[in-house]
Amino acid sequence: MTASGRRLPRALHPAAWWLWAIGMATAVSRTTNPLLLALVLAVLGLVVTERRTEAPWARGFRYYLGMALAVVAIRVVFRCVFASGITPADHIMFRLPHIPTPSWYAGIQLGGPVSLEATLSAATDGLRLACLLCCIGAANTLANPKRALRVLPGALYELGVAVTVSLSVAPQLVESVQRVNRARRLRRAPATGMRALRSVVIPVLEDALERSLHLAAAMDSRGYGRAGTATRASRRTTAALMLAGMLGLCTGMYGLLDGTTPRALGLPALAAGSLLCCAGLALGGRRVRRTSYRPDPWRLPEWTVALGGCAAAVLLFWTAGYDAGDLDPSLYPLRWPSLPLLPAGAILLAGAAAFAAPPPPVRAGASAAAPPAPQPAPAPAPPTAHEAAL
Repeated sequence: MTASGRRLPRALHPAAWWLWAIGMATAVSRTTNPLLLALVLAVLGLVVTERRTEAPWARGFRYYLGMALAVVAIRVVFRCVFASGITPADHIMFRLPHIPTPSWYAGIQLGGPVSLEATLSAATDGLRLACLLCCIGAANTLANPKRALRVLPGALYELGVAVTVSLSVAPQLVESVQRVNRARRLRRAPATGMRALRSVVIPVLEDALERSLHLAAAMDSRGYGRAGTATRASRRTTAALMLAGMLGLCTGMYGLLDGTTPRALGLPALAAGSLLCCAGLALGGRRVRRTSYRPDPWRLPEWTVALGGCAAAVLLFWTAGYDAGDLDPSLYPLRWPSLPLLPAGAILLAGAAAFAAPPPPVRAGASAAAPPAPQPAPAPAPPTAHEAAL
């Protein structure tokens, strides 16, 4: 903070934003309550609006919202066309023309009656998937994907580069679409129609291909994928430790989720897998030597944002203090869903990231003061007697 108490703008640690978004996505996966899902969307929109930067990828959240609306619409349309599970107690809204299906196509009906309960069920399922998509979109909007690569261990450097490249595809496509649309507006090109779509898609694909070629050349010039000083035995030992550790983690998670398995497959297997993975990371990180210029700090705002998202996930998994049935309200009988106070408070607590995170940095051109107003030119001096005579 400054001497006057104002918070200095800085970029939040990218891992904090990803932990927050993963916690929100975990909470979303636990419920189909439309009120809670709408609250999650409101919290995501608030945090993205208040704490996004001026980077090109930070303006892509509206595209994720468009994809989310498309997911909900497609889910509802498919449920109406492939009508199934209609009960006599359903409220029929309309009927579509029925298309007979062969005997081997049993269990799926094309057309027929469309009920209100089936439509609402499809809409809530689509809304949950849309919220998951928006959580990932919020993380891509708020976190710098290139700076997230610097916090990975040395053994995961190659994997981290691949993941970072894959995560930056969507922001780069958004940036390309915005640049092409800006150029089309300057040329007064038609805004709608198939010709407009073709004039946007072709330059975007060409730009993506050019970016991939430049990325490949840059990675090759920087020695990406080199073995370094590691011997063949060291690489094999690292791979064996990581493989055994991942196997132990999968076995431990299965043992924790399935109560019928022996206790040795639960927490002990999870702990053993974690130790093996840590040993593999430590051994593999010795062969990767890299430095980090001005590493991102991890301070109180990072802890607050990350713990807020994790608290929302924990409170929705730990069904204590509220009725677990409120997370998945039934449509039979058809009634308005109730809003559980504790999960709603957990989601609102995660929304505190909009105020706990420091304000994002502003570009120098945007933060610079306005240029001074032009001063009027001084009045010309009166001519001398010699000049008047001439």
